[in-house]
Amino acid sequence: MTTNNDPLVSTEWLAAHLKDANVKLLDATFKLPGVLPLPRDDYLAAHIPGAVYFDVDAVSDHSDPLPHMFPSAEQFGRDVGGLGISNGDTVVIYDSGGWVAAPRVWWMFLSYGHRDVRILNGGLKKWRAEGRPVESGEAKAMPGAFKASYDAKRVRSIEQMIANVASRTEQVIDARAADRFEGRAAEPRAGIRSGHIPGALNLPYNNLFDAATGTMKPLDDLRKAFTGAGVDTAKPIVTSCGSGVSAAVLTLALYRLGVENTALYDGSWSEWGKADGPAIATGPA
Repeated sequence: MTTNNDPLVSTEWLAAHLKDANVKLLDATFKLPGVLPLPRDDYLAAHIPGAVYFDVDAVSDHSDPLPHMFPSAEQFGRDVGGLGISNGDTVVIYDSGGWVAAPRVWWMFLSYGHRDVRILNGGLKKWRAEGRPVESGEAKAMPGAFKASYDAKRVRSIEQMIANVASRTEQVIDARAADRFEGRAAEPRAGIRSGHIPGALNLPYNNLFDAATGTMKPLDDLRKAFTGAGVDTAKPIVTSCGSGVSAAVLTLALYRLGVENTALYDGSWSEWGKADGPAIATGPA
């Protein structure tokens, strides 16, 4: 439906297509554990008209003790169908404007075989700043039919990540803040060690968007950010973070730069940083 391969769409584009029958809007607002109000409560208070709430914790593998791990293709298809989405739809995802979870949900759709998926640049923050309409309460969706097929190449397991520490085949870029990456700050999840995967590079995800407007930075600025972090965009890349959510902001920025074949470490630091996890490193990259 959109005219180019850029996964971002503007607020102007969304306003023009908001009532299109096959444009399905998802609010993927997400917060770290313990942060109130809960993201679902934020959604119920105000969301873009017609948006259905996508709960990152709900659409996940509930048999895995790690937070919001990728579910089976069968579950993803069932859950997404329940949100009113079918394979022929254009899916547009947004979050509050802090780029926390919309890229994660976008990458999930790509990983389960759905190519027609976009992210609202600036999210709810930009939408509201422009005086565009919002509504409250729960948007009801007619169930859709969504058949998912999982592309394992887009996701990495801890076994693959451990092997990569030895081989250094793929560059690992960690999206967490520098003090967490370097081991100077405690992790927000209890029982998790501080530090990073040996050999990883650090590019905090919030360096890639403009906090004032909520929009992603221009392509030249994104390119400079990766270069400044020591990343060679011509070589294989895996993104990582605290629990596999904000890593996708790096994934999205790379995709916009034409680097589309990256992978995301789903368990991220919630898995690697466990007390009995693999060896860790501290200090700058």
